[in-house]
Amino acid sequence: MIKSELILRIAEQNPHLYARDVEAVVNTIFDTITAALERGDRVELRGFGAFSVKHREARQGRNPRSGAAVAVKVKTAPVFRPGKEMRLRLQGETGGVAAPSPHREPRQAASPASPEG
Repeated sequence: MIKSELILRIAEQNPHLYARDVEAVVNTIFDTITAALERGDRVELRGFGAFSVKHREARQGRNPRSGAAVAVKVKTAPVFRPGKEMRLRLQGETGGVAAPSPHREPRQAASPASPEG
């Protein structure tokens, strides 16, 4: 889905709103997320996911064709990590639930200390 399709779908689901108003809201949300990432902030939308920025240091790489050493510049890239609710919905609400963690056996109660003699 592209942004224009998102705007259209939201406008269809909310007939009391004008499409231009929906577009303004969507653009404002995206601009706010972008500005926060530019500042280095993390943006978390509960149930949806979290946006953050990943920094990669400069390094020496290799040209795969010639094998020559190449200087790779510092890189900064946005990263999205989906939230638990989104992952579960994408996997299917019934069949995609993650398996529970292995169950530990309960500790046995220590026997009462025998009286020493």
